[in-house]
Parts: sequence; C-alpha cells; structure tokens
Amino acid sequence: MSSSFFGLTIAYSGLNASQASINTTANNISNVQTEGYSRQETNLSAGISLRAYQRYGTTSTGVQVDSVKQVRDTYYDTKYWANNANKGFYSKKYYYMEQIENYYSDGTFSTNASAGFSTIYAKMFNSLDALKKNAMDTSSRNEFISNAQELSTYFNATAQSLDNLQSSINDEIKTSVDDINSVATKIAVLNKQINIIELEGGYANELRDQRNMLVDHLSEIVPVEVKERRIENSNFHEQYTGATYYTVKINGQLLVDNYEFNTLSCKTRDERYNQGDIEGLYDIVWTDTGADFDPTATNMAGTLKAMFEVRDGNNAKNLSGTVVDTSSSSITIKNPSITDIDEINIPESGTIFVNNTEYTYSSFECETDENGNVIDYTFNINKALTSEDERKLSGKKLEVGVSVDFMGIPYYQNQMNTFLRSFTEAFNSIETTGVDLNGDDVGSFFTGEYAFAGTEYTLDDNIKGTVDEDTEQLTVGTFDSSSNTYYKLTAKNVMVSGKIQKDPSLFSTTVDITNGKDAYDIVDKLLKLQSDTVVYRGGGGDTFLQNIYADVTVDTQECKIFTDNYTNIGNTIANQRLSVSGVDEDEEALDLIKFQNSYNLASKCISVLAEMYDQLILNTGV
Repeated sequence: MSSSFFGLTIAYSGLNASQASINTTANNISNVQTEGYSRQETNLSAGISLRAYQRYGTTSTGVQVDSVKQVRDTYYDTKYWANNANKGFYSKKYYYMEQIENYYSDGTFSTNASAGFSTIYAKMFNSLDALKKNAMDTSSRNEFISNAQELSTYFNATAQSLDNLQSSINDEIKTSVDDINSVATKIAVLNKQINIIELEGGYANELRDQRNMLVDHLSEIVPVEVKERRIENSNFHEQYTGATYYTVKINGQLLVDNYEFNTLSCKTRDERYNQGDIEGLYDIVWTDTGADFDPTATNMAGTLKAMFEVRDGNNAKNLSGTVVDTSSSSITIKNPSITDIDEINIPESGTIFVNNTEYTYSSFECETDENGNVIDYTFNINKALTSEDERKLSGKKLEVGVSVDFMGIPYYQNQMNTFLRSFTEAFNSIETTGVDLNGDDVGSFFTGEYAFAGTEYTLDDNIKGTVDEDTEQLTVGTFDSSSNTYYKLTAKNVMVSGKIQKDPSLFSTTVDITNGKDAYDIVDKLLKLQSDTVVYRGGGGDTFLQNIYADVTVDTQECKIFTDNYTNIGNTIANQRLSVSGVDEDEEALDLIKFQNSYNLASKCISVLAEMYDQLILNTGV
C-alpha cells in the first residue's frame, strides 16, 4: 500500500512541472525581440508508476520534467540556407553590376546620367566636320584634337574605374575568407561547449541558437551542408550518450568537423589571367593542403561566387586551342579561339592550363595569314618541359587563364580594347596616307602611352602574311608580345599623339598639300568612321555604347529580378521557420494562463490533502 502522504508527492510534482512551464514561457516572452532566439518548450511526461500490490497493480507518481528544449525544424533551416546562398549570390552581383552600369551611363540612355561616350564621340566628329570650313585654322585643329583627347580620357577614366572596382572586390574576397574562417572557429568551439553541457544531461539551447545564427551568416557567403548525428554508446547502441557530432561542409568539402575545423587562405596570383587584370588578384586555397577551392564551381552560390564572377568574368572568351607542338621551353597551339588581333585579351606574360597542369609563360609569339588573322600561338614557358611532359601535352586543350562564364570586369575591359584597336587602326590608316601643313608625312594620330618608359608606342599594323601569286604559297606574318602592334593599345593607355597635341599642324587633312592647305579630302574619309565604317560588332563606332550598355543593363536587370525573387522566397521561408521556432506573444500569453491554472490546481490538491491529513492526524483517535 502506498504511503498516506504519497498524494503530496504527486501534487508537488505538478507544482514543479507548472512552475517550470511558467518559467520557460517567461523566458520566451523576455526574448521575443532577441535576434536568432528559438522558442523553448518544457517537455513533460508521466512519472514512472510504482507497484502498489493491490488489485489495480500500480499507482501513478505524478508528472516529471524531461527537458527544456528549443523548437526548430531542420527542413525549414535547410531550405533557408539554400535560398540564402542564392539571394546572396544575386544581390552581391546586382550591387556591383549597378556600379559598372553607372560607369557607362550616358545622357543618351539615361535622363539622370551625365554626358558620356556618345556625347563626347559626337562632339569629336562635329569638330572634325567643322574643320572642313577652314582646315588650316589652328584653333579649329586644336578643338578637334582636344575633343579626340577627351574621348581617350573617357576610356582611360572608365578603365581606371573598373580597375578600382576590381581591386575593391579583391579586398572584399579577402575579408569574406577571413569571415568564413572566423565562423568555422566559432562553430567548432560551440560544438565542444554544447557537448559538455549535454553530456551532463542538460540542453544548450542558447548555444545552439548562436551556432544556428553563425550558419545563417555563413550560408549567405557560400552554400552550406550541415549534419548533426547522435553519438551512441559503442557497447550498447541503443543507449544515447547525450553528445552529438556536428559537421559543416562548403562546396562539398569539410569546413567544420565537430571540434576540428579547416581554414581557407588567399593566395596571390603569380601572373595575370586577363590582359586588363590588375596585379595581386587572389585565388583561394585550403590552408592545410594547399588544394584549390573553386568559388565559381557549378554547385556554388553565395556572395563569394558573385565576387569572383564580377572580378574575373570574361564571358568564357579566354584564349584556348589545341597543342600541336612542344619543346623544352615552348608550347604551340593551332585552331585558336581568338584569331583577330583586336580581340586578343591575354597578358604579355601569364598563366596557361594544359591537362590539368598550370604553367607560366614569359612571352608569346603569333603567326598570321594574308588577312592578318592569327594562325597559331607559341608560348615561351618559364619552367623547362621534360620529354614526358611534352608527350602528355600533345593534342590536349590549352587555356590561357580560366574561363568564367559571366560578363565581368575583364569582359568590359576587353570590349573597350577591341573597339579602340579597331577604331584607332582604321583612323590611323587613313590619317597616315596624308601629309601635314608642311607637306611632310604624318605618324599615327592615336597611340598608346608606354607607362613604364614614359614614351609612346609606335603602332604597326603591317603584320599580315603574304601569298605568292604564282605558287599560292603563304609566307606567314609574325609578331610577338613585345611588338608594337595594336595589341599594345588598351583603354588604359590610349591617347592622342603627344606631338600632335603640342603642334596641331602635324595633323593631316589632305593627301597632297599642293591641293591647298585648306584641302580636306582626308577629313571626309575620317568622318565616315563615325557611323558608316564597320569597326565594332558589325556596326559603326557610334554603336559602341549601345552594345556595351545593352550587355550591362541586361545582366543588371537579371540580377535585380533574381534578387527580388529570392528575397521574396526567403521572406516566405523565414516566416515558415518563425511559425515553428519564433515566439508568438499571443500564444505565450495563452500558455501563461494555461500553466497558471495548472499551478492553481496543483496547489488546490495540496490544500485538499492538507485538510485530509489534519482530519487524519488531529481528529482521528483511538
């Protein structure tokens, strides 16, 4: 038979359970505005029954508090992290693409934009047309030359802005890598602290909230894959030890392995991948192994991938070809993807990849056909190739730099270079057929500044091969990376010849001074370059900005649309997640009333039992 006072024990357990539930509710209400806080609930179960040795067999022992645990749904967490990576990817790209769009904004296309390429370009040709009225007038010549230099300065400034943006993104990549490492360190520390508490039978709700917030933050930078499994007793598999094993993967590779963690490092590139790249761009490697971490992989997302795509995006138009010949110090490719010298975007010295192996080259040489198209490239390798290397490379695909399928900074730098090379070559080829006011031959009007030497390039377009009329045998033309070809001219260094800027009489307006110093037959030919002559993407020079602006606005709008879409999806998932783990003030208020009633009833039980014991002890006698 159970004790006469056993009822007090049962009622007391009800008081304790109600008190614990009220305390948990109070804690929830207190943290209703706490970021990252997950609603907690008190888990109750019936107490273990005792054998009563009566016909009914057992008697209940009341209620017991099993745990106070946070309420979360891993399904919604996983969905939130996946969407967060996509939202971070597009929002970061949108942020940078808006800046690039601003660099190319022009009053022609945007009502709130200042004068840009179209205005400057039209002004240059308007002043050239005005020169026909008095071709020998110094002031008219100076006005045209000044406007031409203004066009050059426009490209110089735009290229410099893109350089500055590339540098800024590069710095932010370093910051993001440090951020990833910091999160990994904190999660590993929290894992240990959580297990210490939970091995003792507790439940580390607040520490788990901190860990989830770190994963939320990490998921915006890179996609995450989180797994947590219970650790069982190795001798009794059905017995749970209380500890868990927690791992975090990024890009399919372990970042956090319970108490251990791996870190990433930024490695400065030895050579540039694209001609327009700045020096000192970072690649990412795993610190312990030195293995590459590919932030642009297909399964990647997040802000880190966005930064790499904008910083390195060349629209997958990097040079590639098939290796046809090797020596101990060179590699030659045929069937190159870039045959037009105006479109060459490789640096004078850089990095090539063949058969999953990286090589650096110090210079390159090209052979051209009778139309000036490149037939093959030969790269002079810094490190000598062995005979085994040569055998493995033959017939393999060679790529200069890496292929990044997005129109990023290298793409826009190369588009400006392509336009300028084509336009200035056409302009100079007309200009150099004439003579100056003294009747002397003239040099190139547009040229490039060789910054290291403080001089100007003497640009040479005579790089075509020749075909023998009788034998039809081709004698290839040749040039190399050090030759003063139009490959040297870029948006960063284009300028009007310094001699012509100082002395406008050196500008040619006619092929024959005997026609008179006011003759302008050269001017008429130059005016056709404004829109009539094909110089860029099948159109005249005046279509340059339309093409560029179309590229950048399409990408910007795409990024904006996807940013809005993933933001809306993220809000929906966040609301679903909050419906499970968030604190609802109305629900908590109802819980307070419910648990208060439970407490009052348990108290009433004790009062009733006290009266019974009074009757039993004080009023019952022999």
